Parts: sequence; C-alpha cells; structure tokens
Amino acid sequence: AAFSGWNLGETFLRYFYQVPFGAADPIFGRDIAFYVFTMPALEAVSLLALLVLIVNLVGAALIYLAHTRVETNKRTRKSGKIEFPTAGRTHLLSLGAALLLLVAWKTYLAMPNLLLINDGGSFFGASYTDLNAVLPLLWVQMAAAVLAAAVAVVCIFRKSSKLFLTAMGLLIFTAAAGWIYPAVLQRFSVGPNELVKETPFIRHNIEATRAAFNLNSVEERELSGATALNAADIRENQRTINNIRLWDQQPLLDVFGQIQEIRTYYEFQSVDNDRYLINGELRQVMISPRELNAASLPNRNWINEHLTFTHGYGAAVGPVDKVTPEGLPELFVKDLPPTATVPELKIDRPEIYFGEMSNERVYVNTKTEEFSHPAGEQNVFRNYTGEGGLPIGSTLEQLMFATRYADLKLLLSEDLTAESRVLKTRNIRERLQKVAPYLRFDNDPYLVISEGKLIWIADAYTTTNRYPYSQPTDGINYIRNAVKATVDAYHGAVNLYAADASDPIIQTYARIFPNTLKPMAEMPENLRAHMRYPEDQFLLQARVFAAYHMNEPQEFYNQEDRWTIAQIPGASEKEQPKTMEPYYTIMKLPEEQKEEFILMLPFTPQRKDNLAAWMVARSDGENYGKLAAYRFPKQQLVFGPKQIVARITQDPEISRQLTLWNQRGSRVIFGTLMVIPIKESLIYVQPLYLRAESGKIPELRRVIVASDNRTAMEETLDKSLARLFGEETKPQPATEIKPPGDGQTTAPSDSTALLEQARRQYESALEAQRAGDWSKYGEEVKKLGETLEKMSGR
Repeated sequence: AAFSGWNLGETFLRYFYQVPFGAADPIFGRDIAFYVFTMPALEAVSLLALLVLIVNLVGAALIYLAHTRVETNKRTRKSGKIEFPTAGRTHLLSLGAALLLLVAWKTYLAMPNLLLINDGGSFFGASYTDLNAVLPLLWVQMAAAVLAAAVAVVCIFRKSSKLFLTAMGLLIFTAAAGWIYPAVLQRFSVGPNELVKETPFIRHNIEATRAAFNLNSVEERELSGATALNAADIRENQRTINNIRLWDQQPLLDVFGQIQEIRTYYEFQSVDNDRYLINGELRQVMISPRELNAASLPNRNWINEHLTFTHGYGAAVGPVDKVTPEGLPELFVKDLPPTATVPELKIDRPEIYFGEMSNERVYVNTKTEEFSHPAGEQNVFRNYTGEGGLPIGSTLEQLMFATRYADLKLLLSEDLTAESRVLKTRNIRERLQKVAPYLRFDNDPYLVISEGKLIWIADAYTTTNRYPYSQPTDGINYIRNAVKATVDAYHGAVNLYAADASDPIIQTYARIFPNTLKPMAEMPENLRAHMRYPEDQFLLQARVFAAYHMNEPQEFYNQEDRWTIAQIPGASEKEQPKTMEPYYTIMKLPEEQKEEFILMLPFTPQRKDNLAAWMVARSDGENYGKLAAYRFPKQQLVFGPKQIVARITQDPEISRQLTLWNQRGSRVIFGTLMVIPIKESLIYVQPLYLRAESGKIPELRRVIVASDNRTAMEETLDKSLARLFGEETKPQPATEIKPPGDGQTTAPSDSTALLEQARRQYESALEAQRAGDWSKYGEEVKKLGETLEKMSGR
C-alpha cells in the first residue's frame, strides 16, 4: 500500500506539511506527529532503498558469478582455485556495506515502533519487557550492523574476508538474542510480578487511549437509581415523553413503501432522525427521501434511464411519536408534490438529483422532456435548471464523453445539444469520497430541509493507527469528527467545513489542499442547527469507553468493572442476542434545565444483564460534542434491556394477547426497546407492530412501557404511562369538566362528541368484520366499550 500512487504521494505530503500535535509520547519524548506523519515517510524511504539495494546486490552477484573463472589443474584435470573478479568483489562489498547500514537504520526505526505494537500482553504499546530487553538489544543489533558495514569497507582493501564473516556472525548472534532474552525475561521476571512491573505502562496505555478517542472530556455522573417515578415526574418531563420514537426504520420504510411511494419507480431507502423547531417547540422527526430507482422503471431503455427519469422527488416527514387511529404514522410532509402541514418543513425545491441511491449518469437540458412528478392522471415535466454536471459541448467533446463512458448512443442521439449536461457520480457517498479521499465518511448521511431546499449532511473523520500506546479498535487508534460535509440534492455542490479546527491531521490536510476546507462559521446557521453527533464515532467511543472508563492501572488490569454495550434477545430462541445500537432522542438530562437532542447507548457489566450506566452525546448549541456517562450504583440492581424483554414476554396478559394475535393470522413485530432516563430513574418503551399475513403494511397497535417491576401494554404511549403511573400523567387543562356522579352532568358538546366517536368505532368494527380482520375487530369493540363506559359515567 505504501507504494500505490496516491498513498505514497499522500505519505510525503503529510510529512512535508505536518502540524505538531502538541503532545509527546511518554518514552522517547517525541511529538505524536513524528509517529503519525514522519515515521511513515521514513519507513517508505527505507523500504524503497532496501528493495533497490537487494535488487542491485542480487543482480550484480549473478553477473559476476557468470564471469567467474575456475582454474583447472593440468596434471589431474580437476577444478582448482576460483578467480572472482576483483572489481566484482569490491562492488559487492560496497553494496553489502550499504545494505548493512540500511539494516542499522531500520533497526533504529524499530525502536519508536515498540510503542505501536502489542506483543500479546494485556495492553497496547511498549511493555516492561520491550523497554528493558527488546530496546537494549535493538541498540546492540544496530551497533553490530554498523560494525559489520565498517568491516565490509575494510575488507575492500584486504584480500581476506574472514573478518567480515566474523562480523556477520556477531550480527546473527545479536538477532538470535533478540528472540531469546525477551522471552526469558517475560516468563521468569515479569510474569510472576506483572501488575507491579507493568503498572507505569498500563497507565501510559490508559492515558493515550482516552486522549486519542477524545474520552478525557467525558463527564461522569453518579445516579442513585433508587428514585421511584410517579405521575408528577412524567408530567414534568412531558417533552421527553412526546419525543419518544415509536417508529423503527424497517417498519416505517414498509409503511412509506405502501402509502407514499406513489409510483413503482420511487423508493424510500433510509430514514433519518433529526429535530426541527415547529411552532416554537423542539420536535424530533423522521425524514425519508423519495428517491428514483431506475431498476424499477416499467419500461427500461436508454432514453428513459438517462434522459427522462432523472431524479427522485420530495420526502416523507413525520413526528416520531404520532400515530393515526389506523396504526399508521402521522405525516408533516407527504404526497406529490410534497405538501407540508407546518411551514417550517415546506419544500420548494423537491427534486433529488444527488442522493443515496443515485449512481447512474443522466443527461439533462436535452430535447427530451424530463419527468418531474405525477399529478393525478397527468405527469408533470420540467427540465433541470441547476448548476451541476459538465456541459456536453461540441461534437468533439461529445465524442470524448462517448469514449469515456463507452456509450455510442451518447454520440448518435439527436436529443443532446451543446447546452446539455451530464450529471455523474450522483451517489453522495461516492461523490464525497472522490472530493476528499483522505477522509473517512460516516455510514449515515442524512437529509435536511433548509429554507425550502434539500441538503445532505455527512460527517467525516480523520483517523490513524499510529498513535503511540493507544489501543486500536476497528483498525484505528485515533479519531476526530474533523469535517462536516454538505451536498445539495439539486445542484450537487459539495462544501467541506472544518468542524474540529484543533485536530492536527485536518490542519495538515488544510495546508496540503488550501482553500478546500471552509471554517465552521461559514456554514449557514439553519444548517448548523441540524448538526448532530455522528453515530459511527459515538459507537466507537462507547466500545472503547466500556473498558477505559477504568482509569486506574490496577482496576484496568483486573478488568473488575468492564462494561459491554447492552444486548437484547433475538426475535426467536434460535437467534443470538443483538447488541443495541445508539439512538437519537430528545430528552432532559438529569440536572439539566431543558430538553435537548442527544445520542444515547446503555451499558451492562461484562457477562451480566443488569444496567451499569448509560452514555450520551449532546448535539445542541454550545453543548455540541459533549459526552456524559451516568453510572448506577454497583450494589443496586437496575434492570437491563435483556431482563426487561424477558419480563415483557413472561407477562401473562401480554403473552395471552400475543398468542391471540398470532392465532388470528397476524405477525407480531417487536420494535426497538428504548431506554428513557427520567430524572434519576428509567422507563423502557417498546412499540409493537402487527402485520397481517396477506398485507404488507405494519400497523403500530400497542406500546409497551416498563418501569421498576411494572409493565403495561396499551394502544398508545399515554395510556400505557397512565396505567403505570396514574391518569394524571398528562398536563391538565386550565378548566376541567367533572365527570357525572360528582354533582355534574356531561356537557352536551361532550356527549355529542362521545356519541359520534362510538358511531365511528361501531362502523369500523363492522368494516373489520366484513374484511375478516378479527384482530382489528376485537380492538374496535374494546374501544367502543370504553367509549360507552365514559358516556354512562362509570
């Protein structure tokens, strides 16, 4: 890899333009930049020189051997003295001396590399044995190589080579000692006293790993875990409750595919969670772009795929917590053209030419009209007026494009003009990687509605595996979310913003490629409001923090408080437990004054199922990028996700209802179990979907809520909370009508509304009966009974 065109050039550019880290390694005192930028360049030069010398040495030796003369004894006719060319001997000894000097140089480079290895111990980086056995022997080996090189030079002027052979024997002996002595020291000295001898080096590993993964700033807080929640607590945290996500990605994609794709060639591929200020209130929403899938066109041909059907259109957007009576998501933005029920989500430029699915090139501004969107029985056509792509230009340029894409139709088509443009690399991941190949991009770019336009935001990282003493995870041991990238879904314009100006790696690239990174202050304010802490980085940090929250060497060595990311059981007994994924939500953190958009993940003790802690990354305003870990007392049992799921499935009422649904031909789908912190305690929320065997639309039919030793499953989140904590969980209106029996009668308007509600429920039950949907029929009859009870005043 070091000699591939880009990597070799990048290696030397990083060396020449390097920016210091401002931190030194604890052994040799070198700046971290030496390991990240300088060492790769030195190793590349030494490897190149080694290859050149070996090729020259082998080639010269073969040539000189071909010209070697062997004297023959005339009397006995037997071979005698070998006459090797004098010039050849001098040449080979010179090459040998140079090779030995290079060996000495590579031995010297191996010394700092001790801080970048793991020889099988309990931590990464140089250990007691490395510094007290391997390092001294490396100095001896280097000296032996230099001595052998000097002897080779001396032998050029002497006929005998015995001294050189002696020097080479010494070099081989030191190399053998480099294998034997460290093993002996490790087994008989370090092994019996490992903790005592390795404590300073374990401390180096802890400090370096926490610094490299940016974990030193994690704010650790203790929770009592003993606070029992009541209705007042739920009421005070109503905004947190209102933003609990009840829709999982796959069920939601299935629903959108049935009710919002409109045409077969549209497809919803992903769902992103974001927040918008709607009517003055911060609301979490789910947004899914409606992209074009050329493979699903009814008539696939060159004109349709490249000239007519060129882009997706609009998005479906809805609150995470709202459900219609039919069990479907409520939507803020829906249909074609996209209609918004709230002004903050209005889309004026709904065309998606650049997206997550777009990968085929298309030609715009041609004589063929571009399909825009369907409108009733008619189709709307509208040509591209954006700034993306390259102009086709003259016939010669058209010929070059046809040759480049091996597309003869591009040259023969009469629909193309000099003003036509070709849009290529429309997949935003591929587009970003080509613009900035030196960055590592997050797996989940997300769509934002900004001033009526659709803009993609992607997180990018700078990484390395050369941070001394830092423990590697997924092949890297340093990461920073150094760049925020945006891609205009219509124009394709890419902007890169330096999100972490303190990162030395991105500073180095900014010097290599000037004017490619914009300061964060230049990102439009309405886009900055939608920045969120990246999920890939948070998951990586959480995995590292599960071990490195233990910052004392003895505790770390014993691994007595190691955590793991919480798991939940598989969908069936045969499936292995699944590790929970981070999820975004809006909530009020303990001791904070208002709700905020966070990314969250719970931990359990290693090989245990109870909850140990939960970790959050904050995304709003001045708190952006702050990490916090909330610990529960070790001596107290706090139920973890796997235990909660077991209690849910063992609940007699829930088990009976699930059995009933399965017998009626419906498939029960459990949604993601979410851990929702409220004050010093927790509630668990899990949505439950039903899908008829003959249907494709999953319906949200129940919401399960668990807290302490109690579990409730009702039609809505509010009802489940009310069952657990009492009816007064919702904020009460200023005036309240007393129920009948307290000296009051039901107001006429209320009676009319209840009567109308009962009528609708009765008609819905009859409709379900006619359709054979007995699950829905039972639900509607139950709702009707509740309505009749309200009317009777019970």
